[in-house]
Amino acid sequence: MAPRTREVSGARPGARGSLSHLDSRGRARMVDVAAKSVTRRESIARAEVHMAKATAAQISEGRLSKGDVLATARIAGIQAAKRTHEWIPLAHPLSLDAIRVELSPDAARGCVRIEVRVLAHARTGVEMEALVAAAAAGLTIYDMCKSVDRGITLERVRLVRKSGGKSGTWLRRGEGRVGRAR
Repeated sequence: MAPRTREVSGARPGARGSLSHLDSRGRARMVDVAAKSVTRRESIARAEVHMAKATAAQISEGRLSKGDVLATARIAGIQAAKRTHEWIPLAHPLSLDAIRVELSPDAARGCVRIEVRVLAHARTGVEMEALVAAAAAGLTIYDMCKSVDRGITLERVRLVRKSGGKSGTWLRRGEGRVGRAR
């Protein structure tokens, strides 16, 4: 049986009215995933870092005094994905199979587009790992460029695709081709 794919722009259709990280008394808890099957889980997240066109040009040309912004941001994203459970209190520590962080500077538009793909064989999804990695890569770009541009913003951190587990595949509507930062 082929996995189903859902494409939505907001809340999951048919989602239960309860939140899985709350117990029957409304207290926060870590979800028990012991009974879930280990499956291939993959998530893709994106973010954008907007800045002055001159700053984006300096990043593209490798002219910032702090060093290679893109290489540092890529490493930050990878490291953050591996340590997501330390950032997000109720996230499970996971052994990740692969993390890919793609950074696409666009000097003409004054931005760097970020796309992160995380893969694991696990009992729970890797959405948070992809989202945390995208945010960390973006924040690292800000940190390395703030001396030349205080107006930098990290925007549109979002999940664009997830697959695996009982719920199958989910794809955010309107994201275009998945697999390359856009």
